[in-house]
Amino acid sequence: MAAITQYSAPGSGPDHVGRYALRRWTVIPATYLVAVVAFGLTVVPLLFVVVDGFRTNGDINNSPAGWPHPWVASNYTSILTSASFWEFIGNSALIATVATTLTLALGSMAALALSQYEFKGREFFYTVFVSGILFPIGVGALPLYLLLQRLGLLDNQFGVALPEAAFALPVTMIILRPFLRAIPGELREAALVDGASRFRFFVQILLPLAKPALITVGLLAFVTSWNQYLLPLLVLQTSSHFTLPLGTYTFQTQYSQNDAGIMAFTAMAMLPALAVFVFAQRYIVAGAAGAVKG
Repeated sequence: MAAITQYSAPGSGPDHVGRYALRRWTVIPATYLVAVVAFGLTVVPLLFVVVDGFRTNGDINNSPAGWPHPWVASNYTSILTSASFWEFIGNSALIATVATTLTLALGSMAALALSQYEFKGREFFYTVFVSGILFPIGVGALPLYLLLQRLGLLDNQFGVALPEAAFALPVTMIILRPFLRAIPGELREAALVDGASRFRFFVQILLPLAKPALITVGLLAFVTSWNQYLLPLLVLQTSSHFTLPLGTYTFQTQYSQNDAGIMAFTAMAMLPALAVFVFAQRYIVAGAAGAVKG
């Protein structure tokens, strides 16, 4: 009786299993190590800022990397009871809300035209939109200042919100257009046949379907506007119009000898944007992943 030789598929033998196990035990710890190092480099400095806000100036001078002893909460309470701090927050919230609203409205309409409709030069216009991401704000600082001066928008919150919305449009187009292109054109044709206008199709059908992408670009625009420093510094001149980043710089300049107070003010200034980002990070990842798939 002929001997039967057992067949093993390529890459399924004991050697392959051993190599896979070895790779698993080397790659996974290395991945965790990189994650821990990145976490330390990112979070530890922020923790130092928060903790130093609970110390006194004498403690910081004697031991810069020490622990609060005792814990002093007066640095934070004095900021929370300061009218200027809440004025800075109100200005930042107003500018970020206006910039985000304009970004969503203009970006969604432009993405609709460049994704759902065929016309000559469509890809050229899309390239023009996206190429805006290559030009930082600092490059156009002087022309932008002269333009806002002619429009009478200097020392005005809307003079900050409008350029911020314009600079947010490239990223908005990159994320929104793939989402809207993935929606079949037959859906638009069916809605038009049923009597829906183009505007109704856009508002009631297209925008709800693109909700993950809209949330993503809205959050990115809001956080970017909230943390913006150069544009407010360029446009705003009156301290009552300052945003929170400008207010932080003003506080550091005015109380340059109060290290503990500066740490407390900096910690309070970064908390709103940090809270929004932590709450919205899953939406940002989902929207970016959907844009890549689209």
